[in-house]
Formats: sequence, structure tokens, C-alpha cells
Amino acid sequence: MLAPSATAQRFLTDMMDTTTSAGKGIYPLYRKHDRLRFGGYMQPQFVWAEEKGVKNYSGGDFAPNSNNRFMLRRGRIRVDYGHFTEDGKPLAMFAFQFDGTERGVAIRDFWGRFYENRLELFSITAGMFARPMGFEANLSSSDREAPERGRMSQILMKTERDIGMMLTLEPRKKDAKLKWLKFDLGVFNGQGLAGPQDYDSHKDLIGRLSFKPTKIQKLGWTIAASASGYYGGIASQSPVVYRTEGQGSAAFSFRDSSSSNINYIAPRRYAGADFQLKIPNKEGFTEMRAEYIRGLQTATTNTSETPGTYPVSNTTNDPIALHTRNFDGAYFYFLQHLGTQKLQLVLKYDWYDPNKKVKGTNVDPSKGFSIADIRYDTYGGGFVYQINTHVKATVWYDIIKNENTNITGFTQDLKDNIFTFRLQYRF
Repeated sequence: MLAPSATAQRFLTDMMDTTTSAGKGIYPLYRKHDRLRFGGYMQPQFVWAEEKGVKNYSGGDFAPNSNNRFMLRRGRIRVDYGHFTEDGKPLAMFAFQFDGTERGVAIRDFWGRFYENRLELFSITAGMFARPMGFEANLSSSDREAPERGRMSQILMKTERDIGMMLTLEPRKKDAKLKWLKFDLGVFNGQGLAGPQDYDSHKDLIGRLSFKPTKIQKLGWTIAASASGYYGGIASQSPVVYRTEGQGSAAFSFRDSSSSNINYIAPRRYAGADFQLKIPNKEGFTEMRAEYIRGLQTATTNTSETPGTYPVSNTTNDPIALHTRNFDGAYFYFLQHLGTQKLQLVLKYDWYDPNKKVKGTNVDPSKGFSIADIRYDTYGGGFVYQINTHVKATVWYDIIKNENTNITGFTQDLKDNIFTFRLQYRF
């Protein structure tokens, strides 16, 4: 028999949930203190790389003459405001979150959410908020055990958030038969916080159907899963677009030059699924997570990262060609408390293959391929120690493997492993 779990993680797209520690703090404050709550966290850390000038997805590239640094990875301040009916039902919620580091101050969340209370089923969110795509991209950085999201999550969902509007179907009645189900469907600009404004009229559609964390009563296990889809694209401002033709040794980058390519919507289309299983122990739990995403990603010849601004030539400022590739990627987590809920072992493996049609030494510049077509596998692991309710420490090491190609500088594995020691202060 299944029953809704009270151990759900806090996600960026979640409504206020009184089953979480944050929700338990919000609700009485809303009832007794004018419905206003302040919270936040900061993450000072030390990072070391194998060589100087390493390019990485562990907090940003190193300077050419540096292989170690102290940095403030995140410094978040969040304000939540909620309005309720006389019988305690939510009517509206607003969230404002800022991120401040040595690199500057930027917004992270600026959104409002309206709830209908006749059916207690629908809510509408509008503003700057997290895209409802996948599990890892939505898991808050303050709750995530690994220091950073995987390479795939960062490339496809750069900055995780975007400006748009989203409809959520989530039964809120206590006796609702489908209270274990949640469906989000949103329309977004596409470039997210990676750019200052939308650079075309095309909008991206994102949806996620979630089987919420649910307990198997006889075993005490908690399971959750979801399926996500992303249907979007970028309007070409150049008459030239690229795609990969052929497979393996016969693969090559095909140049399509036609005036009809102006305003052609180069696709960003992803399909993914994720699964989580949590097994209680005497002290703590064992948890396994997995997520797989595949599809079509459009960027440029030299990167597979979603552009924040439309790419232009550094010399002429003219629009440059877009490049569409078939990609796939995945990650796997294993988490285990070690005799106490304060200490946790975390192991993670992830891969991101930006171009599934070509591999190894066939990734050759003479065939039109570049560093944007190189597959990476990352083996990470470490320990998380919860010092108290407000402070935790993370020790982490990533072993990063790139495939050997015919590209100069990438004919063998780079020395780009990363060590991270982080303290997180949360209030």
C-alpha cells in the first residue's frame, strides 16, 4: 500500500509545503507575523584543480595562472510572502531571491503564484522562476549533496531559471485520490538568466509529470519519479545552419546554406525521466537517484551550451551559424548515512555526450567537429557532515574524463580533476 511521504525534498518549483522544514517555519510566521518570512544561505569554499587555468563546471573556469581559489559560491537572501483565506487555504504567494558573491549581485527568483480554492487543484505562477525540467535542475543548491549540478544540467538548463508563466495541477485536498500526482506546464522565453532579454519571438514549452515521494507502507521505502519534456528552439538570424550527418566514421558536420534558414527555428527538444528510491536505516537512510535526458540541442560550432544572447562574430558583429546536435546524458547518485544522520557518504557518476553520432578519434576538425562534440564522464564522491541545523561541511572530489579525439589538446585525457571543500551557513 502506498501513502504520501512526509520526507519530500524542497524543490525550486514547489509551492509552500508544510511537510518540509522550511514550510513548517513559513506557515506559523504567515499566521502570526503578517505572513512574511526571510531566509537564505551562503557557501564559502576552497577549490583546487590539477592544473592552472582549468575550464570546469565546478564554479567557473580558473584564471590562466591559478589552480586554487577561495570563493563565495552562492550567497542567497530570500523573502517569501503568503496570503491565506480565513480557513487557512493559500490564495497567493510571492518570492524574491537575490544572489550576492564577489562577482556581483543578481536576482534568482522574482515570481508570484495564484491558487484557486474551489477545486483546490490549480495554481498559476508567473515571473522569473525555475524551469520544470528534470530532478537535479530543480533540487535547491542548499539541499543538494554534490557541490554542483552535473555538466548536462548546467549546459542544457543554464542558471535553471527563466521568465515565463506556468500552470500547475496538484490536488491539495486531504482526501484527494490523486494527491501523489503533480503536473507542471510552462511557457518560457528560452534563454533564462544566462541573457538580459529574449532575442527572438519563439517561446519554449516545458512540462513535467511527477509521481510525488510516496511511502511503500510494508517496506518503509519511499519512491518518486517523473517524466519531463522540453519543446523549444532558437530562431536563426544567419542563412547558415549546421547539423551532423552520418554515423561514426562516416559522420561529418553538414553546412546548410539557404536564405530560407533566416528565422528557421533550430530545435531544442529534450525528453527525460528520473527516479528516486530512499530506504530507511537504523540511523538515516540509503538513497539512489537516476536521471536520463536525450534529444536535440542547438548552440554553436564551438559550444553546446545554450546561448544567453544570440551568438555573433567577435570581429564583424554579424550573426553566426547555429549548430544542432543529437545529445544524451545521465547521472546516478548513491547516498548512505554512516551510523549517524550527521555524516553522509555521497557517490555520483554522470555523463554528457553532446553529439551521439560521432565518437573518439572521429571527432576530427577536418570533418567539421570541435570541442563542442566531446563527451565527458565525471566520477565524483565525498562526505557531507551536518555540524548543526544551520551549518554543514562538504568535502568532494571530481575525476573528469574526456574522450580522446583528433582535436589538438584533446588527444588524451586532460588534467582537470577538481577538489572542493565547502561550508554552508543557512538561516
